[in-house]
Amino acid sequence: MNLSPSLFGSPAYRTETSLFGLEMEKGGGSSRFDLGSSSLPCDLALDIVSLLEASDVCSLGSCSRFWQGLCASDSVWIALYKRRWPSAVGALGALPLQGCKTFYINKHKKLASAVSDVIKSVLEWSKSGSMEVGYYLKAISDLGSMELGFKDVQLFLFRREHNVLLNLIGLHYCIFSLDIPDDRIQEICSSLEFVRFLLTDPVNLTLQPVDVMEVLESCQVSEQQVCVSWFMLGRWFYGFRLPDEHRSRIVSLTELAMGKEGEVLGVLNRGAIHEVLRVQITMVATTTA
Repeated sequence: MNLSPSLFGSPAYRTETSLFGLEMEKGGGSSRFDLGSSSLPCDLALDIVSLLEASDVCSLGSCSRFWQGLCASDSVWIALYKRRWPSAVGALGALPLQGCKTFYINKHKKLASAVSDVIKSVLEWSKSGSMEVGYYLKAISDLGSMELGFKDVQLFLFRREHNVLLNLIGLHYCIFSLDIPDDRIQEICSSLEFVRFLLTDPVNLTLQPVDVMEVLESCQVSEQQVCVSWFMLGRWFYGFRLPDEHRSRIVSLTELAMGKEGEVLGVLNRGAIHEVLRVQITMVATTTA
């Protein structure tokens, strides 16, 4: 499975420009409801468009010439960029005065290609159905160097067709690199509060823990399971060293996301260090009803 830009048209992967509908605007498009500039104030229309996802912006842009012009606005794509990649907002200083949509698309393609390389490596390391924690942590480190946002993890890693190790790597990255607090995982924001927050600060949108569970469920990977095994150096007891210990735990992505398996998360995050001699993650086959 390749996420490189050359394969962006393949049906197996829709994490590319076709997913966002970034080529839908060719020809201008038409609509039964031709909303002219007099139908809605431009500043209000821009505010509305800036709250949408990139795919929705492109779909809306194909409705009429009025919306096509608004949806191609640099201010819209700057807002989309800031919302998707908040940690890379500093790069916006290098944005051209025009062409922000192209800037957004090129960054998406670059990330897709880079994540594809990580996916290839993980598939190679886990050919036997399991993976050593050293490789696991290297994959997460590589993702961290790309400064992925939550939307990127959703698009590239939370995919049902991936093996669960890739799903787990994406979840681990969200928890430890995007700073999702475990004790807020079950926190649910009411729709009114969420809309009110978007309207007051649509750009600096921070990731809410509930988003992770919603995305895991919507991507149909929440019940995927792994078996985490770790081997610990035997403790000393009255001058004698006890036999080495072996522990293993089968956990689902839901349990990890909800903070119910803190010990397992800790082992995965630390890796083989100090008293832990070896950590291995194995895919667990899920049965379908």
